[in-house]
Amino acid sequence: MRLNCKPYYETKFGAAYLGNSLELMVGIPDESIDLICTSPPFALLRKKEYGNVDADEYIEWFKDYAIQFYRILKPTGSLVIDIGGSWIKGMPVRSLYHFELVVALCKAKAKGGLGFYLAQELYWYNPAKLPTPAEWVTVRRERVKDSVNTIWWLSKEPHPKANNIRVLKPYSNAMKNLLKNGYKPKVRPSGHDISDKFGNDRGGAIPPNIIDGRCSINKGEIGQPIPIQEKLSEDVIQPVNMISASNTASNDYYQRRCKEEGFKPHPARFPQALPEFVINLCTEPGDIVLEPFAGSNMTGRVAETLQRRWLAFEIDEQYIISSKLRFEENAPLVC
Repeated sequence: MRLNCKPYYETKFGAAYLGNSLELMVGIPDESIDLICTSPPFALLRKKEYGNVDADEYIEWFKDYAIQFYRILKPTGSLVIDIGGSWIKGMPVRSLYHFELVVALCKAKAKGGLGFYLAQELYWYNPAKLPTPAEWVTVRRERVKDSVNTIWWLSKEPHPKANNIRVLKPYSNAMKNLLKNGYKPKVRPSGHDISDKFGNDRGGAIPPNIIDGRCSINKGEIGQPIPIQEKLSEDVIQPVNMISASNTASNDYYQRRCKEEGFKPHPARFPQALPEFVINLCTEPGDIVLEPFAGSNMTGRVAETLQRRWLAFEIDEQYIISSKLRFEENAPLVC
């Protein structure tokens, strides 16, 4: 897909454009995008250099973008929004802005909403997050470290394109032993009746809705095992996997090259695992992925590797310059 303006740079599968995404999206035809995967500026207490809106203004600010998102998404398309929570200034209590946002987006159009469906919530656990707000976490010790972002998966219809077979996790050793040795049907203490079909090999385990940081490209798996266990029966223990991804080591190449070139790196980068999980779940090779708040363009980089066509919009020229480093010939995927 080409817009009516020159891209800042192009690759085999996609193009990055400099400009306001509200203006650039006008050039995208109706119902032509398969997936919008984005992390817009959060409504944080502290102002960031990339620009962020106050929580009490956030819903109205986002609606203009959401109207365009709805127009350009295919009927089977998905809108996936990574959005961090925030705190109310001066108090150790949470803002409700990200919940208010999803309610506004999913309220019926006849009632003043945007008409999206909430397909599912996903969660990104980031163990590298700093313990903030420091006043309540490290000084007064009244709260615990906030390390989870909510990811709203929205759609225009109840059955968007999606297939969890593309994001299956390898079976645990316990499950492999069960498949090898067989399973005796029984009723679990919870009351769930586990039939003999539980022992069928279906190629992998269905992932949970908590995204972890291990990437499948060249590694064969999305999802890093976390030491939490669920007892499936009296005899079988199944490890539980989570999306546990820091945005530190996964961006080492990008940060090093920015330093070498004297470029300004984007300060809020998400890890490869997040767009990889979503792109695999909601699209197929050849589909079109849009990132309207591109930043360091991790979404475009992952889409390129997965052979999806992509568009990336970024309003800050310094960030779009540095994002091009992700597509250097010798750049590793995790960059």
